[in-house]
Amino acid sequence: MSTPDVDDLSSDLTVYAARLVRLVRREHAPSAGIRVLSILDETGPLAITALAQIDRCSQPTMTGQVNQLVEAGWSTKEPNPADARSSLVYLTDAGRAELARIRQLSAALVSERLARRTELSTNDLATAVAVLQAVLEPAPPTTPEGNS
Repeated sequence: MSTPDVDDLSSDLTVYAARLVRLVRREHAPSAGIRVLSILDETGPLAITALAQIDRCSQPTMTGQVNQLVEAGWSTKEPNPADARSSLVYLTDAGRAELARIRQLSAALVSERLARRTELSTNDLATAVAVLQAVLEPAPPTTPEGNS
């Protein structure tokens, strides 16, 4: 599927998705902790080392972020049953509620901007969401042609 048009559009998709994320962050100034809550929401419980790797930060930085989340009641640390030397970070109900609140603020910002773009339809928005979902989800396994 790689053609110059697809490559250019793929680049544009990446650029505009990143710009949208930065716009939302500027408007709502969510803390780095919200990123951590979002990672936990996506992946489930993780060790601090794994969280740091996913967020591309140092382990001490992630430890500080997790400690702040624990103090806020948005996450908990519990012993790791697979490794007694580490703990797993869990998202709490309060953390889920805070994440939902931030996501609602983000949705309202995007909805407000979309309302000013009368040339765009709900179908256009649904297509954009479908494309992003397809890019982010693992591709289904392929089978050799003729073998199902």
